[in-house]
Amino acid sequence: MWLEHQGQCLELGWLRAYKNQLLWSIEPEAIEFRFLHCVVASTWAFEAQGPGSIPGGGARIKRERDRSKLNRIGPGAQRGGELNQLDLAILLAAGEGKRMKSSRAKVLHEIAGRSLIAHVIRAVEPLAAKELRVVVGADKEDVIQHLSGVSPSAKTIYQEVRGGTGHAVKLALAGYNSSGTVLICAGDTPLLTSATLRELLKDHSSTGASATVLTTHMPDPSGYGRVLREANGDLAEIVEEKDATELQKQTSEINSGVYIFAATDLIAALGKISASNAQQEEYLTDVIGILKSEGKKVSAFETPDFTEILGINDRSQLSQAGFIMNARICDALMQSGVTITDPMSTWIDITSEIDIDVTIEPGSAIKGSTKIGRAAVIGPRTTLINCEVGAQARVFESHCESSKIGESAQVGPYTHLRSGTVLSEQVRVGSFVEIKNSTIGAGSKVPHLSYVGDASIGTQTNIGAATVIVNYDGVEKHQTVIGDHVRIGSDSMLVAPISIGDGAYTAAGSVITEDVPAGALGIGRARQSNILGWVLKKRKGSKSAEAAAKKEGSK
Repeated sequence: MWLEHQGQCLELGWLRAYKNQLLWSIEPEAIEFRFLHCVVASTWAFEAQGPGSIPGGGARIKRERDRSKLNRIGPGAQRGGELNQLDLAILLAAGEGKRMKSSRAKVLHEIAGRSLIAHVIRAVEPLAAKELRVVVGADKEDVIQHLSGVSPSAKTIYQEVRGGTGHAVKLALAGYNSSGTVLICAGDTPLLTSATLRELLKDHSSTGASATVLTTHMPDPSGYGRVLREANGDLAEIVEEKDATELQKQTSEINSGVYIFAATDLIAALGKISASNAQQEEYLTDVIGILKSEGKKVSAFETPDFTEILGINDRSQLSQAGFIMNARICDALMQSGVTITDPMSTWIDITSEIDIDVTIEPGSAIKGSTKIGRAAVIGPRTTLINCEVGAQARVFESHCESSKIGESAQVGPYTHLRSGTVLSEQVRVGSFVEIKNSTIGAGSKVPHLSYVGDASIGTQTNIGAATVIVNYDGVEKHQTVIGDHVRIGSDSMLVAPISIGDGAYTAAGSVITEDVPAGALGIGRARQSNILGWVLKKRKGSKSAEAAAKKEGSK
């Protein structure tokens, strides 16, 4: 983060967060910093005090949270239908992503429940472009298939030879005859927000520029093209890092790779670029210099939040972007009325929906299309994947996937709910219980050490500890039906297919292989018999035999 004062830049520090620790590198020594508050990429504040800082004895930098920057969390997201100035959006997604060391295309890797390119598309969508074109390359079939689900109307263009960003845009504009406005973004910048794109488009329209470049100041600009300005502050040119001089590399203002162009000017300038550079590629950035040389107006719009333009090139950057996105999500949820006890250890997908007064305890992950009802309590150490949790339910220290948990139900600890599980209201499922593809009626309990698979259980029924529903015969799965107000004795084996009628009981330790009628007691065990003196005869010399002999002698 940088503070500019009287033409000088003071480095205030670079925030890095890993797991539950905040790591700070702060310079210069002359300034004393006091950490006030931090939610990465959405809210931070510092106070700088000491000699030579700011006239008046101190300075305060504060980035207020902008909830509109979160593209969507849950229902009711804002759309940008009032802004309809964009004719074409182009996403560049042809890169091989070699540093990811992955069998998947880079843009298909995910953070917060969405692919990288899906995040960019969701940021672009509110600008209501008339057409979206995506340049694909590596693993094109997979990318195209993914896009068909994310944005079915998008047109894909294949860049067979990686000839640079300028070459990619040339391909994307083939057959485009409109004189409108064109937005160009990279497909691997998932932190880009609709709010910033709206401001960029607004600035472009107000200045009447042929081109507007989104820029920002980076704490570490390594790897980015540098933005050079005239003495009066106007944009002079953009220089790729590999072509930049050592002096040019000293600037911290970088090119984000996000542009808005007047289509006719862009198409004309693209015809004049060449590959005479260190990379031997056609740079889109050269268009800026060409337009400048022709006397066209070129503008630069700076976003103060450098995290928005962070691209993903390796797994480390993927993790960092995920951390920042998660902080945005948690912050937005907390502002909307959700209690998150420890945001640093809580991970929530942007695709999940969480109602007010929900509490999420540390070490929890809310993933996929999970929906959590009002005043529910989740965690600690709980994972929910594509689940529905009713109001006032409690789920703690459990793993649940593709399951429905009713209102005021309680799940945990150490419960595993597998796909197809439906728990009605006020159900209790407890320690070391696994349930799969089963429905459990209101008020019923499966408290301890049990397995329930392919079953239907009625209301107010109790499943005793260590009960196993034997649903698989080695070839096929079979159904078990248990009625209302049933009592299954501890350590019972219910061998499916089987039915237990309303109000019936099974004796503890039973193996039930036949239907139990309503109101009956099912007993499936041999009568007990005791063989006296067996230990003394068969285990002579053992500690057990010695103990038994002592007992016999004391009589």
